[in-house]
Amino acid sequence: VQLQASGGGLVQAGGSLRLSCTASGSVFRFNDMGWYRQAPGKQRELVARITQGGMTNYAEFVEGRFTISRDSAKKTMYLQMNSLNPEDTAVYYCNAAIVGLAGRLNYWGQGTQVTVSS
Repeated sequence: VQLQASGGGLVQAGGSLRLSCTASGSVFRFNDMGWYRQAPGKQRELVARITQGGMTNYAEFVEGRFTISRDSAKKTMYLQMNSLNPEDTAVYYCNAAIVGLAGRLNYWGQGTQVTVSS
């Protein structure tokens, strides 16, 4: 199983982006999934998570601006990011607990760069 993150780019403050994270390979079931980010010189931090049952939770700094969702049929998770500001600049990583041929394992995507200009 591999996770492929995409959708990052350069956007002006106040703009929007939608990130996608698609799993490839033999996926039997998704458990919890989430988006994390890491800015230069900072630790990786949780942005948003979504459970197998669809419950979501968000970091305080994105509450009301970002929305996490998933489409299990497409093996894809999304992060809709609105009202972006320069502090949101970071590499965004997707993470998922996936049940596949090897059992239940935790996977990380390769990261996608989001840059917000002021």
